[in-house]
Amino acid sequence: MHERAQVSVAQQVTAAVGRYRWVICALLFFASTVNYVDRQVIGILKPTLQQEFGWSEIDYADIVFAFQLAYAIGFLFAGHFIDRVGAKLGFAIAIVIWSIAAIIHAEAAVYGRQAAAVLAMFGLTYSASVAGFMVARLALGLGEAGNFPAAIKVTAEWFPKRERALATGLFNSGTNVGALVTPLVVPWITLTYGWYWAFVATGALGFIWLLFWWTIYDRPESHKRVSAAELAYIKSDPPDSPTPISWAELLGYRQAWAFAIGKFMTDPIWWLYLFWIPDFFNRNHGIDLRTIGPPLVVIYLVADVGSIGGGWLSSSLIKRGWSVNAARKTAMLTCAFAVLPMLIASTVSNLWVAVGLISLAAAAHQGWSANLFTLVSDMFPRQAVGSVVGLGGMAGAIGGMLIAKLTGYVLQLTGSYVPIFLMAAFAYLTALAVIHLLVPRLEPARV
Repeated sequence: MHERAQVSVAQQVTAAVGRYRWVICALLFFASTVNYVDRQVIGILKPTLQQEFGWSEIDYADIVFAFQLAYAIGFLFAGHFIDRVGAKLGFAIAIVIWSIAAIIHAEAAVYGRQAAAVLAMFGLTYSASVAGFMVARLALGLGEAGNFPAAIKVTAEWFPKRERALATGLFNSGTNVGALVTPLVVPWITLTYGWYWAFVATGALGFIWLLFWWTIYDRPESHKRVSAAELAYIKSDPPDSPTPISWAELLGYRQAWAFAIGKFMTDPIWWLYLFWIPDFFNRNHGIDLRTIGPPLVVIYLVADVGSIGGGWLSSSLIKRGWSVNAARKTAMLTCAFAVLPMLIASTVSNLWVAVGLISLAAAAHQGWSANLFTLVSDMFPRQAVGSVVGLGGMAGAIGGMLIAKLTGYVLQLTGSYVPIFLMAAFAYLTALAVIHLLVPRLEPARV
Protein backbone atom coordinates (compact mmCIF):
# COMPACT_ATOMS: atom_id res chain seq x y z
CA MET A 1 0.00 0.00 0.00
CA HIS A 2 2.80 2.39 0.89
CA GLU A 3 4.54 1.78 -2.47
CA ARG A 4 1.26 2.32 -4.36
CA ALA A 5 0.75 5.57 -2.50
CA GLN A 6 4.23 6.71 -3.46
CA VAL A 7 3.59 5.89 -7.14
CA SER A 8 0.26 7.76 -6.99
CA VAL A 9 1.92 10.83 -5.47
CA ALA A 10 4.68 10.72 -8.10
CA GLN A 11 2.08 10.56 -10.88
CA GLN A 12 0.20 13.51 -9.41
CA VAL A 13 3.39 15.55 -9.16
CA THR A 14 4.29 14.76 -12.78
CA ALA A 15 0.81 15.70 -13.97
CA ALA A 16 0.92 18.95 -11.99
CA VAL A 17 4.36 19.84 -13.37
CA GLY A 18 3.43 19.36 -17.03
CA ARG A 19 5.04 17.43 -19.86
CA TYR A 20 5.82 19.92 -22.63
CA ARG A 21 9.54 19.13 -22.37
CA TRP A 22 8.75 15.72 -23.90
CA VAL A 23 7.40 17.46 -27.01
CA ILE A 24 10.86 18.99 -27.35
CA CYS A 25 12.39 15.54 -26.86
CA ALA A 26 10.18 14.26 -29.70
CA LEU A 27 11.61 16.97 -31.97
CA LEU A 28 15.13 15.76 -31.12
CA PHE A 29 14.09 12.17 -31.82
CA PHE A 30 12.86 13.03 -35.31
CA ALA A 31 15.98 15.11 -36.03
CA SER A 32 18.14 12.08 -35.19
CA THR A 33 15.96 9.91 -37.42
CA VAL A 34 16.37 12.29 -40.38
CA ASN A 35 20.10 12.53 -39.64
CA TYR A 36 20.60 8.79 -40.06
CA VAL A 37 18.29 8.51 -43.07
CA ASP A 38 20.33 11.12 -44.95
CA ARG A 39 23.69 9.58 -44.15
CA GLN A 40 22.64 6.00 -44.98
CA VAL A 41 21.04 6.55 -48.39
CA ILE A 42 24.33 6.22 -50.26
CA GLY A 43 25.06 2.83 -48.65
CA ILE A 44 21.71 1.47 -49.84
CA LEU A 45 22.31 2.84 -53.34
CA LYS A 46 25.97 1.81 -53.65
CA PRO A 47 25.40 -1.07 -56.13
CA THR A 48 23.01 1.09 -58.18
CA LEU A 49 25.36 4.08 -58.33
CA GLN A 50 28.40 1.91 -59.08
CA GLN A 51 26.57 0.43 -62.04
CA GLU A 52 25.34 3.87 -63.17
CA PHE A 53 28.69 5.66 -62.97
CA GLY A 54 31.23 2.83 -63.18
CA TRP A 55 32.82 3.57 -59.81
CA SER A 56 35.64 1.40 -58.52
CA GLU A 57 35.70 0.27 -54.90
CA ILE A 58 38.35 2.91 -54.24
CA ASP A 59 36.11 5.60 -55.75
CA TYR A 60 33.31 4.68 -53.34
CA ALA A 61 35.77 4.49 -50.45
CA ASP A 62 36.96 8.04 -51.20
CA ILE A 63 33.35 9.28 -51.22
CA VAL A 64 32.77 7.73 -47.78
CA PHE A 65 36.14 9.10 -46.63
CA ALA A 66 35.02 12.63 -47.55
CA PHE A 67 32.01 12.33 -45.23
CA GLN A 68 34.12 10.99 -42.36
CA LEU A 69 36.70 13.75 -42.80
CA ALA A 70 34.07 16.50 -42.66
CA TYR A 71 32.31 14.78 -39.73
CA ALA A 72 35.57 14.70 -37.74
CA ILE A 73 36.27 18.37 -38.51
CA GLY A 74 32.67 19.26 -37.64
CA PHE A 75 33.08 17.78 -34.15
CA LEU A 76 35.85 20.30 -33.51
CA PHE A 77 33.63 23.32 -34.09
CA ALA A 78 29.93 22.36 -33.90
CA GLY A 79 29.58 22.45 -30.13
CA HIS A 80 31.30 25.83 -29.75
CA PHE A 81 29.26 27.30 -32.62
CA ILE A 82 25.95 26.12 -31.15
CA ASP A 83 26.92 27.41 -27.69
CA ARG A 84 27.65 30.78 -29.27
CA VAL A 85 24.51 31.27 -31.39
CA GLY A 86 22.07 29.25 -29.29
CA ALA A 87 20.37 25.91 -29.84
CA LYS A 88 17.43 27.19 -31.90
CA LEU A 89 19.47 28.95 -34.57
CA GLY A 90 22.44 26.58 -34.37
CA PHE A 91 20.33 23.45 -34.87
CA ALA A 92 18.42 25.15 -37.70
CA ILE A 93 21.65 26.06 -39.51
CA ALA A 94 23.00 22.53 -39.10
CA ILE A 95 19.92 20.84 -40.54
CA VAL A 96 19.68 23.33 -43.42
CA ILE A 97 23.30 22.55 -44.36
CA TRP A 98 22.89 18.80 -44.19
CA SER A 99 19.48 18.78 -45.93
CA ILE A 100 20.78 20.86 -48.85
CA ALA A 101 23.81 18.58 -48.98
CA ALA A 102 21.56 15.50 -49.05
CA ILE A 103 19.51 16.92 -51.94
CA ILE A 104 22.47 18.02 -54.06
CA HIS A 105 23.69 14.44 -54.24
CA ALA A 106 21.10 14.18 -57.02
CA GLU A 107 23.01 16.69 -59.19
CA ALA A 108 26.50 15.53 -58.22
CA ALA A 109 27.49 14.55 -61.76
CA VAL A 110 26.61 18.05 -63.00
CA TYR A 111 28.58 20.27 -60.62
CA GLY A 112 31.12 17.48 -60.29
CA ARG A 113 32.84 18.65 -63.47
CA GLN A 114 33.95 21.83 -61.74
CA ALA A 115 34.83 19.92 -58.57
CA ALA A 116 36.95 17.46 -60.55
CA ALA A 117 38.80 20.36 -62.20
CA VAL A 118 39.59 21.90 -58.82
CA LEU A 119 40.79 18.60 -57.37
CA ALA A 120 42.97 18.04 -60.45
CA MET A 121 44.86 21.22 -59.54
CA PHE A 122 46.01 19.38 -56.40
CA GLY A 123 46.97 16.24 -58.28
CA LEU A 124 43.77 14.33 -57.41
CA THR A 125 42.15 12.72 -60.44
CA TYR A 126 38.47 11.83 -60.18
CA SER A 127 35.56 11.50 -62.56
CA ALA A 128 32.86 14.18 -62.42
CA SER A 129 30.44 11.88 -60.55
CA VAL A 130 32.98 10.87 -57.89
CA ALA A 131 34.14 14.46 -57.35
CA GLY A 132 30.53 15.68 -57.14
CA PHE A 133 29.54 13.05 -54.60
CA MET A 134 32.65 13.84 -52.55
CA VAL A 135 31.59 17.50 -52.37
CA ALA A 136 28.07 16.51 -51.33
CA ARG A 137 29.38 14.14 -48.65
CA LEU A 138 31.75 16.80 -47.29
CA ALA A 139 28.84 19.21 -46.86
CA LEU A 140 26.68 16.46 -45.36
CA GLY A 141 29.35 15.55 -42.81
CA LEU A 142 29.84 19.16 -41.72
CA GLY A 143 26.11 19.70 -41.24
CA GLU A 144 25.39 16.37 -39.54
CA ALA A 145 28.18 16.95 -37.01
CA GLY A 146 25.89 19.56 -35.42
CA ASN A 147 23.08 17.13 -34.59
CA PHE A 148 24.35 15.59 -31.36
CA PRO A 149 25.98 18.70 -29.83
CA ALA A 150 22.73 20.60 -30.46
CA ALA A 151 20.52 17.82 -29.12
CA ILE A 152 22.64 17.44 -25.98
CA LYS A 153 22.52 21.22 -25.40
CA VAL A 154 18.72 21.25 -25.81
CA THR A 155 18.43 18.35 -23.37
CA ALA A 156 20.51 20.26 -20.82
CA GLU A 157 18.27 23.32 -21.25
CA TRP A 158 14.94 21.48 -21.03
CA PHE A 159 15.46 18.63 -18.56
CA PRO A 160 16.61 18.36 -14.97
CA LYS A 161 19.59 16.09 -14.48
CA ARG A 162 17.51 13.20 -13.19
CA GLU A 163 15.69 13.01 -16.54
CA ARG A 164 18.53 13.78 -18.93
CA ALA A 165 19.73 10.20 -19.34
CA LEU A 166 16.19 9.07 -20.25
CA ALA A 167 15.70 12.00 -22.65
CA THR A 168 19.07 11.35 -24.28
CA GLY A 169 18.28 7.66 -24.68
CA LEU A 170 14.92 8.47 -26.26
CA PHE A 171 16.19 10.98 -28.81
CA ASN A 172 19.23 8.80 -29.59
CA SER A 173 16.90 5.89 -30.43
CA GLY A 174 15.94 7.95 -33.48
CA THR A 175 19.25 6.93 -35.06
CA ASN A 176 18.23 3.28 -35.12
CA VAL A 177 14.76 4.21 -36.41
CA GLY A 178 16.48 6.09 -39.24
CA ALA A 179 18.62 3.04 -39.98
CA LEU A 180 15.43 0.94 -40.09
CA VAL A 181 13.39 3.31 -42.25
CA THR A 182 16.04 3.88 -44.92
CA PRO A 183 16.20 0.34 -46.37
CA LEU A 184 12.39 0.26 -46.52
CA VAL A 185 11.79 3.67 -48.13
CA VAL A 186 14.81 4.31 -50.35
CA PRO A 187 14.52 1.14 -52.49
CA TRP A 188 10.82 1.88 -53.13
CA ILE A 189 11.53 5.47 -54.19
CA THR A 190 14.42 4.35 -56.39
CA LEU A 191 12.50 1.56 -58.10
CA THR A 192 9.45 3.80 -58.62
CA TYR A 193 11.03 7.16 -59.51
CA GLY A 194 14.79 6.61 -59.80
CA TRP A 195 17.78 7.15 -57.48
CA TYR A 196 17.77 10.91 -58.23
CA TRP A 197 14.49 11.32 -56.36
CA ALA A 198 15.63 9.13 -53.47
CA PHE A 199 18.17 11.84 -52.58
CA VAL A 200 15.71 14.68 -53.15
CA ALA A 201 12.86 13.13 -51.14
CA THR A 202 14.96 12.11 -48.15
CA GLY A 203 16.82 15.42 -48.15
CA ALA A 204 13.53 17.33 -48.09
CA LEU A 205 12.57 15.67 -44.79
CA GLY A 206 14.92 18.03 -42.96
CA PHE A 207 13.01 21.09 -44.15
CA ILE A 208 9.74 19.59 -42.93
CA TRP A 209 11.35 19.07 -39.53
CA LEU A 210 12.73 22.63 -39.62
CA LEU A 211 9.20 24.03 -40.00
CA PHE A 212 8.13 22.35 -36.77
CA TRP A 213 11.38 23.24 -35.00
CA TRP A 214 11.22 26.94 -35.81
CA THR A 215 7.53 27.11 -34.90
CA ILE A 216 7.65 25.10 -31.68
CA TYR A 217 11.08 25.56 -30.13
CA ASP A 218 12.20 28.22 -27.70
CA ARG A 219 14.12 28.22 -24.45
CA PRO A 220 11.91 27.05 -21.59
CA GLU A 221 12.18 30.46 -19.88
CA SER A 222 10.57 32.11 -22.91
CA HIS A 223 8.16 29.39 -24.03
CA LYS A 224 4.45 30.17 -23.81
CA ARG A 225 3.48 26.49 -23.42
CA VAL A 226 5.66 25.91 -20.36
CA SER A 227 3.89 26.39 -17.04
CA ALA A 228 5.54 28.00 -14.06
CA ALA A 229 5.51 24.62 -12.32
CA GLU A 230 7.25 22.85 -15.22
CA LEU A 231 9.83 25.63 -15.53
CA ALA A 232 10.58 25.35 -11.81
CA TYR A 233 10.94 21.57 -12.24
CA ILE A 234 13.31 22.01 -15.19
CA LYS A 235 15.41 24.46 -13.17
CA SER A 236 15.26 22.44 -9.96
CA ASP A 237 18.91 21.33 -9.99
CA PRO A 238 21.52 23.43 -8.21
CA PRO A 239 23.63 25.36 -10.72
CA ASP A 240 26.77 23.64 -11.92
CA SER A 241 30.09 25.13 -11.02
CA PRO A 242 31.77 25.14 -14.44
CA THR A 243 35.21 23.60 -14.72
CA PRO A 244 36.62 24.70 -18.05
CA ILE A 245 39.00 22.19 -19.58
CA SER A 246 40.59 22.34 -23.01
CA TRP A 247 41.22 19.42 -25.32
CA ALA A 248 44.94 20.03 -24.93
CA GLU A 249 44.60 19.48 -21.19
CA LEU A 250 42.52 16.35 -21.72
CA LEU A 251 45.37 14.76 -23.66
CA GLY A 252 47.29 14.54 -20.40
CA TYR A 253 44.77 12.07 -18.93
CA ARG A 254 45.11 8.36 -19.67
CA GLN A 255 41.37 8.05 -18.91
CA ALA A 256 40.64 10.30 -21.91
CA TRP A 257 43.01 8.26 -24.07
CA ALA A 258 41.27 5.04 -23.02
CA PHE A 259 37.90 6.36 -24.20
CA ALA A 260 39.29 7.92 -27.40
CA ILE A 261 41.17 4.77 -28.38
CA GLY A 262 38.08 2.67 -27.68
CA LYS A 263 36.08 4.92 -30.02
CA PHE A 264 38.85 4.98 -32.64
CA MET A 265 39.03 1.19 -32.80
CA THR A 266 35.33 0.29 -32.66
CA ASP A 267 33.27 3.18 -34.10
CA PRO A 268 34.58 2.33 -37.60
CA ILE A 269 32.91 -1.08 -37.36
CA TRP A 270 29.53 0.63 -37.02
CA TRP A 271 30.34 2.79 -40.06
CA LEU A 272 31.17 -0.46 -41.86
CA TYR A 273 27.62 -1.67 -41.22
CA LEU A 274 26.06 1.59 -42.41
CA PHE A 275 28.04 2.08 -45.61
CA TRP A 276 29.17 -1.39 -46.75
CA ILE A 277 26.80 -4.13 -45.56
CA PRO A 278 24.25 -3.49 -48.37
CA ASP A 279 27.10 -4.02 -50.85
CA PHE A 280 28.17 -7.19 -49.00
CA PHE A 281 24.67 -8.66 -49.37
CA ASN A 282 24.59 -7.69 -53.03
CA ARG A 283 28.03 -9.13 -53.74
CA ASN A 284 27.73 -12.37 -51.71
CA HIS A 285 24.01 -13.16 -51.84
CA GLY A 286 22.64 -11.33 -54.87
CA ILE A 287 20.40 -9.06 -52.80
CA ASP A 288 19.21 -6.00 -54.74
CA LEU A 289 17.01 -2.98 -54.09
CA ARG A 290 13.87 -5.08 -54.19
CA THR A 291 15.05 -7.44 -51.45
CA ILE A 292 17.50 -5.43 -49.31
CA GLY A 293 14.87 -4.17 -46.85
CA PRO A 294 14.16 -7.23 -44.65
CA PRO A 295 17.82 -8.18 -43.94
CA LEU A 296 18.74 -4.63 -42.89
CA VAL A 297 15.57 -4.21 -40.82
CA VAL A 298 16.44 -7.39 -38.89
CA ILE A 299 20.00 -6.18 -38.27
CA TYR A 300 18.97 -2.82 -36.83
CA LEU A 301 16.08 -4.26 -34.80
CA VAL A 302 18.47 -6.70 -33.15
CA ALA A 303 20.96 -3.85 -32.68
CA ASP A 304 18.30 -1.99 -30.68
CA VAL A 305 18.00 -4.99 -28.36
CA GLY A 306 21.76 -5.06 -27.94
CA SER A 307 21.89 -1.39 -27.01
CA ILE A 308 19.39 -1.93 -24.20
CA GLY A 309 20.83 -5.30 -23.17
CA GLY A 310 24.41 -4.07 -22.92
CA GLY A 311 23.46 -1.25 -20.59
CA TRP A 312 21.18 -3.53 -18.57
CA LEU A 313 23.94 -6.12 -18.08
CA SER A 314 26.46 -3.81 -16.41
CA SER A 315 23.75 -2.09 -14.33
CA SER A 316 22.43 -5.47 -13.20
CA LEU A 317 25.89 -6.63 -12.13
CA ILE A 318 26.43 -3.43 -10.13
CA LYS A 319 23.10 -3.99 -8.34
CA ARG A 320 24.32 -7.48 -7.45
CA GLY A 321 27.29 -5.95 -5.65
CA TRP A 322 29.94 -6.00 -8.39
CA SER A 323 32.34 -3.08 -8.60
CA VAL A 324 31.80 -0.58 -11.41
CA ASN A 325 35.13 -1.62 -12.91
CA ALA A 326 34.25 -5.33 -12.96
CA ALA A 327 30.68 -4.78 -14.16
CA ARG A 328 31.55 -2.46 -17.04
CA LYS A 329 34.45 -4.55 -18.29
CA THR A 330 32.55 -7.82 -17.96
CA ALA A 331 29.72 -6.37 -20.06
CA MET A 332 32.21 -5.09 -22.63
CA LEU A 333 34.03 -8.44 -22.68
CA THR A 334 30.72 -10.22 -23.27
CA CYS A 335 29.99 -7.90 -26.20
CA ALA A 336 33.52 -8.36 -27.58
CA PHE A 337 33.10 -12.16 -27.58
CA ALA A 338 29.66 -11.82 -29.20
CA VAL A 339 31.27 -10.11 -32.20
CA LEU A 340 33.68 -13.00 -32.89
CA PRO A 341 31.21 -15.17 -34.89
CA MET A 342 31.25 -12.43 -37.52
CA LEU A 343 34.48 -14.09 -38.64
CA ILE A 344 32.51 -16.59 -40.71
CA ALA A 345 29.74 -14.25 -41.90
CA SER A 346 31.53 -13.63 -45.19
CA THR A 347 31.95 -17.35 -45.92
CA VAL A 348 28.48 -18.79 -45.18
CA SER A 349 26.24 -19.50 -48.17
CA ASN A 350 22.87 -19.03 -46.46
CA LEU A 351 21.66 -15.43 -46.45
CA TRP A 352 19.82 -15.58 -43.14
CA VAL A 353 22.73 -17.22 -41.36
CA ALA A 354 24.85 -14.26 -42.51
CA VAL A 355 22.12 -11.85 -41.39
CA GLY A 356 22.02 -13.56 -37.99
CA LEU A 357 25.79 -13.33 -37.50
CA ILE A 358 25.92 -9.68 -38.54
CA SER A 359 22.86 -8.90 -36.39
CA LEU A 360 24.60 -10.41 -33.37
CA ALA A 361 27.72 -8.34 -34.10
CA ALA A 362 25.68 -5.14 -34.54
CA ALA A 363 23.83 -5.79 -31.27
CA ALA A 364 27.14 -6.42 -29.53
CA HIS A 365 28.52 -3.14 -30.90
CA GLN A 366 25.58 -1.20 -29.49
CA GLY A 367 25.92 -2.91 -26.12
CA TRP A 368 29.65 -2.17 -26.16
CA SER A 369 29.01 1.44 -27.12
CA ALA A 370 26.49 1.95 -24.29
CA ASN A 371 29.13 0.86 -21.77
CA LEU A 372 31.98 2.72 -23.46
CA PHE A 373 30.06 6.02 -23.22
CA THR A 374 29.30 5.29 -19.58
CA LEU A 375 33.01 4.95 -18.81
CA VAL A 376 33.33 8.71 -19.35
CA SER A 377 30.91 9.56 -16.54
CA ASP A 378 32.55 6.84 -14.42
CA MET A 379 35.96 8.50 -14.72
CA PHE A 380 35.30 12.23 -15.25
CA PRO A 381 33.23 14.87 -13.41
CA ARG A 382 30.12 15.90 -15.31
CA GLN A 383 31.63 19.30 -16.17
CA ALA A 384 34.27 17.55 -18.30
CA VAL A 385 32.08 14.83 -19.84
CA GLY A 386 31.11 16.85 -22.93
CA SER A 387 34.72 17.64 -23.80
CA VAL A 388 35.80 14.02 -23.39
CA VAL A 389 32.90 12.77 -25.53
CA GLY A 390 33.80 15.33 -28.21
CA LEU A 391 37.39 14.13 -28.24
CA GLY A 392 36.25 10.52 -28.53
CA GLY A 393 33.76 11.39 -31.26
CA MET A 394 36.49 12.93 -33.35
CA ALA A 395 38.71 9.88 -32.78
CA GLY A 396 35.88 7.59 -33.91
CA ALA A 397 35.33 9.66 -37.06
CA ILE A 398 39.05 9.50 -37.89
CA GLY A 399 38.87 5.72 -37.49
CA GLY A 400 35.92 5.75 -39.87
CA MET A 401 38.01 7.64 -42.44
CA LEU A 402 40.72 5.00 -42.27
CA ILE A 403 38.38 2.01 -42.53
CA ALA A 404 36.70 3.55 -45.57
CA LYS A 405 40.03 3.72 -47.41
CA LEU A 406 41.11 0.28 -46.20
CA THR A 407 37.84 -1.40 -47.19
CA GLY A 408 37.95 0.15 -50.65
CA TYR A 409 41.50 -1.06 -51.31
CA VAL A 410 40.85 -4.55 -49.92
CA LEU A 411 37.74 -5.00 -52.07
CA GLN A 412 39.49 -3.61 -55.14
CA LEU A 413 42.41 -6.02 -54.71
CA THR A 414 40.65 -9.14 -53.41
CA GLY A 415 36.93 -8.72 -54.07
CA SER A 416 36.34 -10.32 -50.67
CA TYR A 417 35.00 -9.15 -47.32
CA VAL A 418 36.89 -11.88 -45.43
CA PRO A 419 39.84 -9.64 -44.36
CA ILE A 420 37.46 -6.82 -43.39
CA PHE A 421 35.26 -9.05 -41.24
CA LEU A 422 38.36 -10.59 -39.65
CA MET A 423 39.49 -7.13 -38.55
CA ALA A 424 36.00 -6.25 -37.31
CA ALA A 425 35.74 -9.45 -35.27
CA PHE A 426 38.88 -8.77 -33.22
CA ALA A 427 38.61 -4.97 -32.93
CA TYR A 428 36.65 -5.07 -29.67
CA LEU A 429 38.87 -7.52 -27.80
CA THR A 430 41.91 -5.49 -28.83
CA ALA A 431 40.27 -2.23 -27.77
CA LEU A 432 39.26 -3.68 -24.39
CA ALA A 433 42.82 -4.86 -23.78
CA VAL A 434 44.11 -1.33 -24.43
CA ILE A 435 41.43 0.22 -22.19
CA HIS A 436 42.29 -2.19 -19.38
CA LEU A 437 46.01 -1.41 -19.68
CA LEU A 438 45.32 2.33 -19.47
CA VAL A 439 42.69 2.22 -16.71
CA PRO A 440 42.95 -1.12 -14.90
CA ARG A 441 40.58 0.01 -12.13
CA LEU A 442 38.64 2.82 -13.91
CA GLU A 443 40.22 5.25 -11.50
CA PRO A 444 38.68 8.77 -11.63
CA ALA A 445 40.66 11.45 -13.45
CA ARG A 446 41.86 14.25 -11.19
CA VAL A 447 40.41 17.13 -13.21
